[in-house]
Amino acid sequence: MDASSSPGEMSGRVARSRFYFSSPSPIVPSFSPIAPVFMSDLEVQTPTAFDAFADANAEDSGAKEYVHIRIQQRNGRKSLTTVQGLKKEFSYNKILKDLKKEFCCNGTVVQDPELGQVIQLQGDQRKNVSSFLVQAGIVKKEHIKIHGF
Repeated sequence: MDASSSPGEMSGRVARSRFYFSSPSPIVPSFSPIAPVFMSDLEVQTPTAFDAFADANAEDSGAKEYVHIRIQQRNGRKSLTTVQGLKKEFSYNKILKDLKKEFCCNGTVVQDPELGQVIQLQGDQRKNVSSFLVQAGIVKKEHIKIHGF
């Protein structure tokens, strides 16, 4: 820096750092006629986690006649397909055996205290299971609800 330049100037350039902490510009008044708005005053909904079971729990008593096919994310790319709501007169183990052979995947029947018996299959088999249940005559297409992304 030479003797002729002021402390704010360096070789013909104005140092920008001195403008960062300056007072408000003369165009904007220092007082605001508008009342302050706080984030707590705004009616903003915060995003929540997606619940695949929420719509089944919210439905009325007619939810018992639907077969719900869902996908649950495990870790990474791994997923699990669940089938619930089949009538109790069907043999879950025989249906599972046919599903496993048809789609070359592993699976199991899980006893849940709230939902009863639930069929679990490895992988995303939602569309496959839906078409299988309709073709086998187990469920009509309008009684199947597919949940998930």
